Amino acid sequence: MEQEITDRYKHRLRRRQEQRDEGPSASPSRPSLPPLTYVPLGEHPLRRFPQLLLGLALYGFSLSAMVRTSLGVNPWSVLYEGVEHHTPLSFGMISALLGVFVLLLWIPLKQKPTLGTFANIAVVGASSDLGLLLIPEDLGLMTRIGLLIGCVVLNGLSVAVYVGARFGPGPRDGLMTGVSAATGLSLRLVRTLIELTVLGVGWLLGGRAGVGTVLYAVLVGPVTQFFLPWLTYRRSTERAVDMDADAAGSAGPA
Repeated sequence: MEQEITDRYKHRLRRRQEQRDEGPSASPSRPSLPPLTYVPLGEHPLRRFPQLLLGLALYGFSLSAMVRTSLGVNPWSVLYEGVEHHTPLSFGMISALLGVFVLLLWIPLKQKPTLGTFANIAVVGASSDLGLLLIPEDLGLMTRIGLLIGCVVLNGLSVAVYVGARFGPGPRDGLMTGVSAATGLSLRLVRTLIELTVLGVGWLLGGRAGVGTVLYAVLVGPVTQFFLPWLTYRRSTERAVDMDADAAGSAGPA
């Protein structure tokens, strides 16, 4: 399996090199995105574990900051609220049950819960509560608009930070990476489609959405896609592939 993933990575790099060689007007390339498969805890833990915790803490903080903008919550919260209108379950219970449902969707995608999945559950909630304590409620409109834009960027960045540590994603981000791996679609497109679908279902069920909700649904995928190549941990075999590709690029087209 590891060799198969490495081969696919090499093939993707070759395609990018061919595209760069098509003409002198090609734009400078960004780092390629290595596979986001799980890497065992014992491999460079001092490099990767702090990255995991930092990413999860920023993720939870960005969610609470978005609540403080009062311009719309994230699409999943809209879905939880919509389901709440039609069941006797609490918001938190719905969140937990839908999280379990999303994990079940991992099965056909051949995704498995890992350390990152369980750390997500533990850290994000605590950092969200801390954010609500630190960020005041009574903010001016311009401050809330600026905070909203910052929240979307920070949320996408935080997903790239903690997923890039390669300890495994949380339930919802695992759905993104699993569908992307199964279909070959970009993470950007998959994340956007998931967020818009969740938003649409939640809104139809009666959940409240705002301009911030739509902004989040449309932009968080591209932001995550942008940062992932820079922040993803690379194994030694993947670094070797990158160096070979760089060497081939420096040599120029044959």
